[in-house]
Amino acid sequence: MGGQAAGAVLPEDHDYALWEKRVDALMVLCSSKGYFTVDGLRRAIEDMGEEAFETMSYYERWVAAVSQNMIEAGAYSLAELGERMERVKARGDTYGEAADGQ
Repeated sequence: MGGQAAGAVLPEDHDYALWEKRVDALMVLCSSKGYFTVDGLRRAIEDMGEEAFETMSYYERWVAAVSQNMIEAGAYSLAELGERMERVKARGDTYGEAADGQ
């Protein structure tokens, strides 16, 4: 957790999943459009508290922080996010299922 010793992080030990790359791209896109700054992202992550650091992965915290910042910026409401998430969930668990449902 912030400021505490955690040992060396070796980037070559981690092959990023597609969704993690998308979260990174989402953060870059949204911050470049002025919805929030890196400081805003950090604030939202730190506001999650210690439990988030123990139960969520790095990119799970990032996507939650991006979403919090987007809600605060007025890009969408919590209700709109929930509605959209339900529509995405209804597509299925895989791209194949989503394509079959269209």
